[in-house]
Amino acid sequence: MKRFFYLQKSDRKILVALLVVAAVALTVLWLTGSWADNNKRGERSEERKVGSQEWKGERPIDEGGAERETALFDFDPNTADSTALLKLGLQRWQVRNVYRYRRAGGIYRRPEDFARLYGLTVGQYRRLEPHIRIGRDYRPAAELVGDAKRYDGGKTTDETPRRDSLRYPKKLEPGSHVVLNTADTAELRRVPGIGVYFANEIMNYGRFLGGYVSVDQLDEIPDFPQQAKQFFVISDANPRRLNVNRLSLNELKRHPYINYYQARAIVDYRRLHGPIKSLQQLKLLPDFTPEVIERLEPYVEY
Repeated sequence: MKRFFYLQKSDRKILVALLVVAAVALTVLWLTGSWADNNKRGERSEERKVGSQEWKGERPIDEGGAERETALFDFDPNTADSTALLKLGLQRWQVRNVYRYRRAGGIYRRPEDFARLYGLTVGQYRRLEPHIRIGRDYRPAAELVGDAKRYDGGKTTDETPRRDSLRYPKKLEPGSHVVLNTADTAELRRVPGIGVYFANEIMNYGRFLGGYVSVDQLDEIPDFPQQAKQFFVISDANPRRLNVNRLSLNELKRHPYINYYQARAIVDYRRLHGPIKSLQQLKLLPDFTPEVIERLEPYVEY
């Protein structure tokens, strides 16, 4: 301490200034760390509060963290409670977004409106879309114009609003079937579990294949609803066939069951051994397993 007073006056000032700066820095760091800890504790408290929040007229959302059992069933996003939405597979934070939207006056007027739910994934919407049923009171009033009344010579002949069969087709009863290769999108949408998206996917994949030969081929469509397969049948399958002796490599690999390496193997085999008379000739090649040959057989000709 005595040495301090032996320093020159200018040196003492510098030393005092450095000590003041260090003290201020330590104080700021201490306050910042304390604030961050309090903020984290506040966030955790808020998360617990939101996780256990009860909405009016509903049971609380479980927060045990255990895996929940889910099921698909028809629901109206304008009236479904948290229990139903959780059962459908939505996350708790997604359910809270539904409630915030409804509290703000938002209305789901069409199934497509539900796709705008913040945080909803494409896979979730594909799975739920066939089961969305918008109540009559929530549909656009414009749908009633021209449908609520029909006029014949100035007289009302029908005062009952008619169902929009194009937008909301009547679903098939259990035991009914649709012929997979001949059905159009309107018929496909009558199958329980099939909406606009999967109806288009079924049509597109069928064209890509050249026609279905088995109902199980629907499993090759990503996320296809398994419960819908029972409503499809194959009748007089006549798929479009590929001539494996004439088509080029690029033409062959366009088929979903032939990749580039298999197409190249076919072309090389033709060049080295002549025309192919049976896919069994390719069974010794590593790219043509028995499963590949069996799946491809209905789609080739020689």
